[in-house]
Amino acid sequence: MRTDGRVERGNQTRRLVLGRTMAIASVEGLDGLSIGRVATELGLSKSGVFALFGSKEEMQLATVRAARAVFAERVVRPVEEIPPGVERVRRLCGSYLAYSRSRIFPGGCFFTAVSAEFSARHGAVRDAVAAARAEWIGYVRGVIDEARLTGRLRADLDVPQLAFELMALMEMANADSALHGDDTGYDRATAAIDHRLEAARGA
Repeated sequence: MRTDGRVERGNQTRRLVLGRTMAIASVEGLDGLSIGRVATELGLSKSGVFALFGSKEEMQLATVRAARAVFAERVVRPVEEIPPGVERVRRLCGSYLAYSRSRIFPGGCFFTAVSAEFSARHGAVRDAVAAARAEWIGYVRGVIDEARLTGRLRADLDVPQLAFELMALMEMANADSALHGDDTGYDRATAAIDHRLEAARGA
């Protein structure tokens, strides 16, 4: 029982720390993280935070994993029960825009921020960020292709191209909001996504 209590306290501390590291990284990037800084901001001992991760790189990797779980919960899970088709594509895009707009992370989309930070680097953190982004791109393409296979979108549709365009609209709305404080981009993106999906509909 005592051992279980220590484990649960350790898990609670880890969740607390990762909540803070995700918030910092969404604004300042993963390089803005340090064990000492996080310990100070949360009123924890530096040795205690170090024991949770062992290195700055592992803290960064754990932060990416935690952010991926949040992204999946907030963006992907809400559309899992929607049948394949145009509405599922539309709702997925809306789910991303809501995730960004609601500032689950203070800097907007976590992965947009850290993807730019690590795009020209090498190493384990860059690979983890790239893998998470590739997973998201693959998911968007898959949802669009499902809609195509149901006949709701044109049979000859260029799925990667449409995925690229929809993601560009979503990320532009996120960027305008984060950089300029201009939330009108979310409505513009929604209108543009609707227009693009209507143009891609099957007969």
